Amino acid sequence: MVVLQTALLLVASNVFMTFAWYAHLKNLNDKPWWIAALVSWGIALFEYLLQVPANRIGYTALTLGQLKILPEIITLSVFVPFAVLYMREPLKLDYLWAALCLVGAAYFMFRDSTPG
Repeated sequence: MVVLQTALLLVASNVFMTFAWYAHLKNLNDKPWWIAALVSWGIALFEYLLQVPANRIGYTALTLGQLKILPEIITLSVFVPFAVLYMREPLKLDYLWAALCLVGAAYFMFRDSTPG
């Protein structure tokens, strides 16, 4: 239950962070960079309000390495649909190769689930 709660909070936080980092490229492209930065910081606040509790909860059941890899996997899982559906980028085979690399990273971090 702790891992699921952590993952769900991290998914929600990553949605906010993905929009904070990249949506301004589409929506605020005609505005000065500092306006985009202020809007992004405002969006990122919600990311932190979810990410910090997610890490605190997750650290009760996951190792630090596992807690680092989990958001990386989530990031790609959130970014690909964002890039394709929201930013209208073409779906590339490179996303699959990146995902396979993350599968390898997850394997090495989670193969020994004993903390420490």
